[in-house]
Amino acid sequence: MSFAAPLVLLGLLAIPLLIYLYASQQRRREQAARAFVTEPLTPSVAPNRPRWRRHVPMIVFAIALAVLIVAAARPQRSAAVPVNDAAVMLANDDSSSMAATDVTPSRLGAGQRAATAFLAKVPARVRVGLLAFNVKPVVLQSPTADHALTRQALTQLRVGGHTAIGDAINTATRVLSALRGPNGKRVPAAIVLLSDGGSTSGADPIAAAKQAAALHIPVYTVALGTSHGTITIKRVSRNATVPVPLDPQELGQIAASSGGKAYTVGDTEKLSAVYTHLAAQLGHKKVKHEITASFAGGGLVLLLLGSIASLWWFGRLV
Repeated sequence: MSFAAPLVLLGLLAIPLLIYLYASQQRRREQAARAFVTEPLTPSVAPNRPRWRRHVPMIVFAIALAVLIVAAARPQRSAAVPVNDAAVMLANDDSSSMAATDVTPSRLGAGQRAATAFLAKVPARVRVGLLAFNVKPVVLQSPTADHALTRQALTQLRVGGHTAIGDAINTATRVLSALRGPNGKRVPAAIVLLSDGGSTSGADPIAAAKQAAALHIPVYTVALGTSHGTITIKRVSRNATVPVPLDPQELGQIAASSGGKAYTVGDTEKLSAVYTHLAAQLGHKKVKHEITASFAGGGLVLLLLGSIASLWWFGRLV
């Protein structure tokens, strides 16, 4: 919970002072009573003393005052609501190392399945595009609300070549920053980048991530694979097995530099869970709703209850 006018909460500091003043008044009242009646005669003079009931109305009034001060500070509660217009670019690494089968059925295949799950969960109004990258990025589908087109584009991914993550981020940023909503303003956008390691060619990925951050386009990176991944390279004399271990360090730096978040997964199930989470996160936005009325109503109810108790027991409000 947050407050639109938090300085008003300083008024809560007055409540301990009011409690102190009330306690002082009660001590003076008891001293005045003892001046006229000795302690042994008190039960006969005032046989029905209010005891704890004397303080109940004031306690209720103090709580009511605290609640009303909180209400005056205009409390707000955040709630997730579907976005009206947003865009996400799925940037999938299809370099040679993505052929590794340490993730079922392969790193590339797992990425395709997870992206399909993302499309199934993301709200219909969110535009989703697909970019494949190895030695250079290729936009297979521009961001569109027709998710069937993006789903079809996923079948075009083919492994081969090196990894140019920086070029992929720059291309995705350029496409997303050009999108406009019905009001002519740039739509909120994000990049979901799936890879298994650091960049081996092209532009500096950290500089590209910072450029995306300057345009308020966070990059959410997903590092997919394990430390024992291998691929087979065909050669003239014989095939060679080459290790392609997961290297998530640079992907983490990219996410941090862009204002996104980094994920590292080693199996298909966890990858699908991450993409489902991202679909919900990127398809909704946090909206603050004022709940002032609830606090104000509660404070007024407490004032009413305190007043009724005071009138019922003592025939006066205070």
